[in-house]
Amino acid sequence: MNPPPENELAQLLEAGLLRSLRTYETGPPPYLSSSDHSQLLNFSSNDYLGLSQHPALKAEAMAAIEKHGTGATASRLVCGTFDYHRELEERIANLKQSDDARLFANGYATALGSITALVGKEDVVILDKLSHASLIDAAKLSGAKLRVFPHNNLERLEHILKNERTKKPNARLLIVTESVFSMDGDLCPLSEIIVLKNTHGALLFLDEAHALGILGENGLGLAEQIGEQHQVDFQMGTLGKAAGSAGGYLAANQSSIDLITNKARSFIYSTAPPPAQVAASLAGLNLIVSSEGAKLRQRLRANIATFQPTHPSATPIIPLIFGDNERALGASERLRDQGFLVPAIRYPTVPKNTARLRVTLSAVHSEAQVQSLYTAVQSLLSQTT
Repeated sequence: MNPPPENELAQLLEAGLLRSLRTYETGPPPYLSSSDHSQLLNFSSNDYLGLSQHPALKAEAMAAIEKHGTGATASRLVCGTFDYHRELEERIANLKQSDDARLFANGYATALGSITALVGKEDVVILDKLSHASLIDAAKLSGAKLRVFPHNNLERLEHILKNERTKKPNARLLIVTESVFSMDGDLCPLSEIIVLKNTHGALLFLDEAHALGILGENGLGLAEQIGEQHQVDFQMGTLGKAAGSAGGYLAANQSSIDLITNKARSFIYSTAPPPAQVAASLAGLNLIVSSEGAKLRQRLRANIATFQPTHPSATPIIPLIFGDNERALGASERLRDQGFLVPAIRYPTVPKNTARLRVTLSAVHSEAQVQSLYTAVQSLLSQTT
């Protein structure tokens, strides 16, 4: 007899890993209203520049609805490709210094479709251990041999590259990593990884999901910041974070994009992103690279310095590690009681015994709001040590 799902749910509850949905209403940024009508200062969003509420994105989305309606009605290869899709893809390709780009419904679909299209059973995917679940799942589904190196460990990465190139001289070796790691907010050693991938004839798949809008002179990510966009074979990103909309993209050379168009199942068999979403994404991307975007990044950096006055992070993702699941959940609830939304992040999103609060700062937070959270966090940490 198959055990009922209640058994597994009970195990999750006992381990402090049971999750449930909470409903919120959007308030005046950066506030959310909870189901009990209390207002919470939102320090959990990935809307790092506050563009999801920007008038330009709203206006472009409404104009696209007036022109095309609410849905694309079919997949891109059937009749779902509109002028909005190609305009955004061409804009991304131009900014990323690539031949072309391809849009997906979201970042997860981008990783899943792209990696499974690019490598197969004769190839090797070499993955940073702390890479996002979508990258891990894509690597597993690709059928390629999967090798994992400890987080940002260049020595181990080099060893794996040498070993696999010797074993498989004609295989595609695909290094997969994030530029900004979503749960720790740290950066990959991108310059050094590029040297290694060139030395061993590998390819590099870089997920810039949490770097777009944040890093680089024009907010295009870590590859732009170090002046190496042309050295990254596959530049992935999402439009649902700093860009303020939704969707994912991959920028690469033309033959790779053509291959993805023909092989990526999450692209081929999905209805195209709605025109309103794409129009808002384009408006968000244009704001990111504008002078207004530069001012928002400057404000965001000031907020990071307020929250981390001694050693400011390069990114707005700041983890507060508690280790134990129940301690992290309790800390989150105590902050919630004080009017702050800072969720607890637990396994499997992060490794076991590294449960944490994940603070995310935004350009729309005022200095006073950031300072109030800092004070509350310092008091909380003093009580739990």
